[in-house]
Order: sequence, then structure tokens, then C-alpha cells
Amino acid sequence: MRSFSVAGTFRDRFQLITDFILSHEASIRFVFFISIFVVVAFFETRRPRRQLTVSKTGRWIINLGIVFIDSIALRIFFSAGAVGLAYWVDQHGWGIMNFLGFPYFVSVVGSILILDFVIYLQHVLFHAAPAFWRLHMIHHADLDFDVTTGTRFHPIEILLSMIIKSGAILALGPPVLSVLLFEILLNGTAMFNHSNIKLPERGDRILRLFVVTPDMHRVHHSIFPNETNSNFGFNSPWWDRLLGTYKPQPRSGHEGMTIGLNQFRDPNRLTLPKILILPFVGNPGIYAINRRGQVFTKSE
Repeated sequence: MRSFSVAGTFRDRFQLITDFILSHEASIRFVFFISIFVVVAFFETRRPRRQLTVSKTGRWIINLGIVFIDSIALRIFFSAGAVGLAYWVDQHGWGIMNFLGFPYFVSVVGSILILDFVIYLQHVLFHAAPAFWRLHMIHHADLDFDVTTGTRFHPIEILLSMIIKSGAILALGPPVLSVLLFEILLNGTAMFNHSNIKLPERGDRILRLFVVTPDMHRVHHSIFPNETNSNFGFNSPWWDRLLGTYKPQPRSGHEGMTIGLNQFRDPNRLTLPKILILPFVGNPGIYAINRRGQVFTKSE
């Protein structure tokens, strides 16, 4: 009876956590988003890694404008969101985690790691398939690298990402808490590792053993294709190291490297309306992984 009572108490606590998350998900995510954004933006001004090359105000209006459009698109097409889907899957007992019956803590941690790996693979896919690269190059066309770069994704890419994430949730059956934590981590680390914060060199070497740092991910935004097609991780640095896509430093150094894509260097052609149509009219260049051998001939 004692064991049953303890088990029941744990189940009750987890149910309370789930109920709280479902009731306050939007508020929880918004508070974390704003808090992380403000902290990262503050430290960018105090300890900048690089001098910005174009108007910060103009870029922020564009990048945050894309965030607003993305949020509307997700609300229209995926009103329940990833957390709502996780709850539905849990109620129906679907997915590997529900089938195998792991302890709650193991399911939460394991689900976060698996979802992170899925996002890593998704990122590689958007560099490998030319059609997907056309969407993803909006992210790479940013001429500077700061906290708002981590929020700059074409609405169609955001919707495709949500479809992939939904498929992973349906197959995995992760706890609701793990999906909420993963969403917060994904947004938070994307802003952190795209930031223009200067970290101590030794601190960066240690930190990137556990999380993707700005210096690690900045390499991914180099104009050189072999650097662009490296360091795909957002949360964990381990996938890049394990699968051979890790590149420690850019060839030109962090202060000397050029951010962006060769074919998009004119800020006047990277306004918000033009960015939204760029996948359909812009030159994808040679950055897609399976097109790296082609000759770049057109300048945009």
C-alpha cells in the first residue's frame, strides 16, 4: 500500500505539472523569450565580439518583423502547438516513451536529447536539399550576427520545421514537460549562440563541450561554403563532434570573417518584403551541400 501511495503521489504531481503547463504555456514561453532576449541583447552591448557592419535598427526591424509573421503563421496552422500535441499523444498513449514505460525523469531527459538530435538532422536537411536551402538561406543572408539572427527564419521554413517536430513527437511520445523545456531551450540557445557576445577564450573552450557557443555557431554563418556547412547544432555540440560536422574556428578569424552569403551583399535588397520572396526569386548560390561543386556565376 505504501508503494502504491508513493507512485500515486508522483503521478498526481506530474499531472499537476502538466495541467499547469497547459494552462500557462504561452505565458511561460513568452516570459522566457523576453527575459533571455533582453539579457543577451544587454551583454552584446557591453561585450561585443565583432563590430556590426550595417544598421542595427534596420536589421532588428526586419528580423523581429519576421518573428511576428512566424508567430501568426504558427497560430493559424498549428493552434495547439508542440506542447498541445504532446498532451494529445500522452492522452492516447502513443509513442516510444509511453510504450516502453520509462521513469518520468528518464523520459523527460531522453526526450529532450532525442528532439535536439532531430533538430540537428533537420538543420542538415535544410542545407542538403536545394529546395529547402532556398528557404533556409533567408537565415544566412543576414549581414551581421547577433541575437535577432537566431529568430530570423522564413515562415514556410518555420511551418515545415513544425511538421517535422510534430512527427517526432507523435513517434516519441515525450512528456509534456520535456516538450515545453525543449521549446524554451531551443529558443533560448538559438538567441545565445547567435549573439555577438565576447566570451573569454578559455571559458568558450570549456562551455562548448556542453552547449553551442556564439563562437562555435558563428562559423556556420561564414561566406565560405565549407564553413557554412558545419556546426549545425543549436543546443548540444555533441552531434557535430560525433558526426564529423564540427569546425572549431573560421579560417579568417572571428573579427575578420565575413558574415552572410556571397550572392546577397546589398542591404537594400534585404528588406522585409524582399526577404519573404527571396526563396522564389533569389539565387541559391553554391551553399546547398550537394551543389558545392557548382560554379557561382550570378551576383545578387
